[in-house]
Amino acid sequence: MIRFIIFAILVGVTNINAQKSQSPHGKLNRPCGECHSTTSWKLSDSTIFNHNSTGFSLIGYHKNVPCKSCHNDLKFVRQNSECTACHIDVHRSELGNECKRCHDMNSWIITDMKQKHQQTRFPLLGKHAQLDCSACHERASTYRFAGTPITCIGCHEHDYRATLNPSHVKELFPVDCRNCHNFTALSWGGSFDHSLTAFPLTGAHRAIICIQCHKNNQFRNLSSECFNCHSADFTTAVSFDHVSAGVSHACQMCHSTAAWTPSTFNHASTKFNLTGKHRTISCQSCHINGNYLLVYSGCYTCHQTDYQNVINPNHLTGGFSTDCSQCHSTDSWEPATFDHSTTKFDLTGKHKTITCQSCHLNGNYQLVYSGCYSCHQNDYQNTNNPNHLAGNYDTDCSKCHSTDSWSPATFDHSITKFPLTGQHTTTQCLSCHTGDNYQLTYSDCYACHQDDYIRPTDPNHAVANFPHDCSPCHSTSAWSPSTFNHDQQYFRIYSGAHQGRWTLCTDCHTTQSDYKQYSCVDCHEHNQTDMNAKHTDVGNYVYLSSECFRCHENVK
Repeated sequence: MIRFIIFAILVGVTNINAQKSQSPHGKLNRPCGECHSTTSWKLSDSTIFNHNSTGFSLIGYHKNVPCKSCHNDLKFVRQNSECTACHIDVHRSELGNECKRCHDMNSWIITDMKQKHQQTRFPLLGKHAQLDCSACHERASTYRFAGTPITCIGCHEHDYRATLNPSHVKELFPVDCRNCHNFTALSWGGSFDHSLTAFPLTGAHRAIICIQCHKNNQFRNLSSECFNCHSADFTTAVSFDHVSAGVSHACQMCHSTAAWTPSTFNHASTKFNLTGKHRTISCQSCHINGNYLLVYSGCYTCHQTDYQNVINPNHLTGGFSTDCSQCHSTDSWEPATFDHSTTKFDLTGKHKTITCQSCHLNGNYQLVYSGCYSCHQNDYQNTNNPNHLAGNYDTDCSKCHSTDSWSPATFDHSITKFPLTGQHTTTQCLSCHTGDNYQLTYSDCYACHQDDYIRPTDPNHAVANFPHDCSPCHSTSAWSPSTFNHDQQYFRIYSGAHQGRWTLCTDCHTTQSDYKQYSCVDCHEHNQTDMNAKHTDVGNYVYLSSECFRCHENVK
């Protein structure tokens, strides 16, 4: 403990002396104990001095070198932290003073130079990435790298001048090699982008060799017109004589770069667009004897024979128009596609599937129909269910029938005074229209449902003198059960305290001829003497069932 106190005193004295410039380290404001001990003035293996606190951390190889390798004397604070303070700049300041751009603290040797080269103005791509440094940096052996050109011609001028196929010098090719050569390729082979010129290569042009068009190595002042290369194809064409037909020299009107044949002439550019079957027949079928200067005014010019020979129907006797497109299409000559909607009688439903002769008897196509009856007179007269004649039906068949099917009829009963709803929509017509009587005039349900009115016994509709209007209690959805709601309209008997306490309507309605009358006292065991005594304090009390209901109508 005493030795530690003495050491602390000595350290304090040392700091005081250091402040008086008596320390060999000069103005070093650090406690001596960080490096020295009381045992010996020499550096101790257990020194606690942290070099990171100086602003220059010892990492990598710097951790293993002795202090004297960097510190030439004991004045440590005078040491420069720049790399060049200790290391000779073999690059002679050509690459700057920031050595860490390429080197690290572990070793002076650079192991990832190609990766670091990507951060320069000339990233290494393609074949460049496989070359040795000296291939471009001629002074690499003396560590001189500055001044190396970054343009293609700077290294490849010899390749430029030595190339004869084609001669780059003679044809005044640009010295930017990237116009034709791929910077990232692994070989020098050309990759010229022809789309940069006034004649982009498409289709089969992309597959032919350059000299096939650029004869005698001529790459300048060439015409881009097809005829200059394809004049022989033009003059020797055998499908039709281009020369005598006066065909334009603009080959692209009929041909494409994808293939010279078959031609791709766009007939739509003429006054006669090719559609349907016209697109598949040979040119000579219409352009007979190589005549490509035809002027057609209509279909009849080519199809006159077809028009005159048709007998079903006979176009001549029928006075048909010579505009074939009204009935026929270019997809197929037959079957005909006549649009009947252009007439006064549009074809719908079954009319679209029957043959023309079914209506146009004896080839008469000048028919004028005023209604269905003209064709369907026999159907009208021979119908027995119902008998149209006896029923004096309207001859406008469309009121009951549709063109989709003659039967069943589609008569809309809602246009009468008795719209059909519920079960009425499924019953047969004769169930109501007995004896084919379709001139019925009904004022209420009773006309048809008289038997249903008389049949019930609980309640007996006839005895009770119920009204003949069945709708307050019954609906067309179903005759029974009835829809009469005693609970909502009068008095709750299907719910509450009276539910299940009665069997027949007559249990309460004791007077069957008058259901407006009812009795409470017949079910509830009352006697007038007791009831009179219990109601002495009730004003206007009368011993009657109607009076019971007046007070007790809200009974639950």
